[in-house]
Amino acid sequence: MERTDPDDSVDELTMLSQYLDYHRATLVSKASGLDDAGWRATVGASELTLAGLVKHMALVEDSWFQETMAGEEPREPWASAPWDDDHDWEFHTAPDDDPAAVLALYAESCERSRATVARLGDPEARAARATRRGQRPTLRWVMLHMLEETARHNGHADLIRESVDGSTGE
Repeated sequence: MERTDPDDSVDELTMLSQYLDYHRATLVSKASGLDDAGWRATVGASELTLAGLVKHMALVEDSWFQETMAGEEPREPWASAPWDDDHDWEFHTAPDDDPAAVLALYAESCERSRATVARLGDPEARAARATRRGQRPTLRWVMLHMLEETARHNGHADLIRESVDGSTGE
């Protein structure tokens, strides 16, 4: 996934999509090109790994765009995950997963999300399903939420990656 600076002269939905793609590509760059130890590395007392961050973001993409916005049922691996036993299952299982498989899972989730955004095509489109709080957010809200969550986790990824090999920067 190549990082491209967002265009400042496009419509709102395109701009939101471009900013989200920029942050998606940032996460992929932070999590790519590592050995197994780097993929599983943690910082300080935190259990966060680059593996867990990428798998979590794949889950979040599918949850918000496919399940909430499009009204689809959860897909694998989320549908059969033991959420009642481990609410952070994706974080805990990812370090044992093949890095290429987790990165592919994330890429596929992002591609599905892009297709949902294109299909809905309107920032005011309402979610097909209500959230846990009983609200049906707009596509605009979901896009902004995903920008916030992806950017926040990129900060975590920055710290982990720097601790692994000193790599810094955007």
